[in-house]
Amino acid sequence: MFDKLMEAQQKAGEVKKRLDAISVSGVAEGGKITVTANANKVIQSIHIDSAFLADADKEEIEELLVVAMNKALEQAENISQSEMAAMTKNMFGDLGGMFGK
Repeated sequence: MFDKLMEAQQKAGEVKKRLDAISVSGVAEGGKITVTANANKVIQSIHIDSAFLADADKEEIEELLVVAMNKALEQAENISQSEMAAMTKNMFGDLGGMFGK
C-alpha cells in the first residue's frame, strides 16, 4: 500500500512537470488580447495589441482580459483533467472488471 502511495506521488510530480511545459492561449476580440498560460493554470503572459490599447477604454480592456484569461484557463483545465485521468488509468488500470462491467 505504501509503495502505491509513493508511486502515486511520483506520478503526480511527473504530470505536474508535463503540465508546466504545455502552453495554452486564450484570445479575445480576434487577437486584440492574448493570454498564455501553462496547463497547471498559471498565467505566463498577456499581450494586448498596441493599436487596440490606444483606442480602448479601461472597462473594455478589463472585460476582454477576463474573457481571454477564462479561455486560457479552461483549456488548461481540460488538459490537466485528461493528463490526470490518463495517469490514474495507467496506475490502476480499468477497474470496471472488479465491479462486473
